[in-house]
Amino acid sequence: MRTIKGPGIFLAQFMGSEAPFDTLDGLARWAGELGYKGIQIPCDPRLIDLRLAADSRGYCDDLRGRLAEHGVELTELSTHLQGQLVAVHPAYDALFDGFAPAELRNRPADRQAWAVEQVTLAARASANLGLDAHATFSGALAWPYIYPWPQRPAGLVEEAFAELARRWRPILDAFGAAGVACAFELHPGEDLHDGATFERFLEDLGGHGAAAILYDPSHFVLQQLDYLAFLDIYHERVRCFHVKDAEFRPNGRAGVYGGYQDWIDRPGRFRSLGDGQVDFRAIFSKMAQYDFPGWAVLEWECALKHPQDGAAEGAPFIRDHLIRVTPHAFDDFAAAGTDRTVNHTILGLA
Repeated sequence: MRTIKGPGIFLAQFMGSEAPFDTLDGLARWAGELGYKGIQIPCDPRLIDLRLAADSRGYCDDLRGRLAEHGVELTELSTHLQGQLVAVHPAYDALFDGFAPAELRNRPADRQAWAVEQVTLAARASANLGLDAHATFSGALAWPYIYPWPQRPAGLVEEAFAELARRWRPILDAFGAAGVACAFELHPGEDLHDGATFERFLEDLGGHGAAAILYDPSHFVLQQLDYLAFLDIYHERVRCFHVKDAEFRPNGRAGVYGGYQDWIDRPGRFRSLGDGQVDFRAIFSKMAQYDFPGWAVLEWECALKHPQDGAAEGAPFIRDHLIRVTPHAFDDFAAAGTDRTVNHTILGLA
């Protein structure tokens, strides 16, 4: 067993136009002062030159050195927005156009090609930065048909997942060649949003070794999925971990689907760490039991609390949940020091 690294923090929700949130150095310094040991960086040009990182080890060494000056290291890169654009159903074209550069808007095919290139660059950049896992989204072709009414035509879902696998296979091949796991955050709105959909995708990929999971229990609370049993089933594929809280309080007016209400009024909503219902002590125990090799990274999303308060509370919360794993069994003091001959004697086999 190994001790999980942390606490880390995902920077996406904290980027802004004012210091210290407007530069990588400012964010790194801010995170280090809050007690974080690592930062997860979205592949945003304001924070990282992704193409240069993919092509230049010198640039990557300099970036890591800058972070070290602030007392933090890089946990993973993230291409959530770019990964989303690898597969977009036409119903969402207008909404997701804002995820791409302005010159690619209203050009879905060019937007997708750009997204594929971006995520592929992230594979090489991650390797140059000394990382072994990457965080992303899968995108979605079948999501508009999540509920089977009207009845779905035979083969529709199968065709959607076959196409999703076709688009991701060359990207995953690039991650495999770089020695980096591509961890999909299982998230509503993505075709990969639970264990069943990940299994379907993996089957279409022939069990591709680079396909991995970003585990975020908050999304499973909102789906009413057993997030602890999930780790029992899929722990071998879990390579990234977002520590995010949530609550689900159904009422007489709304349930899982939320009634199109704002986040603050939905029965299922994200909360700052410790304010929701997620059993993090059990999760961190499972992570230790299954020898999770990565970082515990705060992703802050809350309908109520100020983000800076959530960030300040997140570092000690994660730190207090980290389990320094034991180097030996608790009952080693009573070990008899037997050998094969003694064991045979004990069993009456001598």
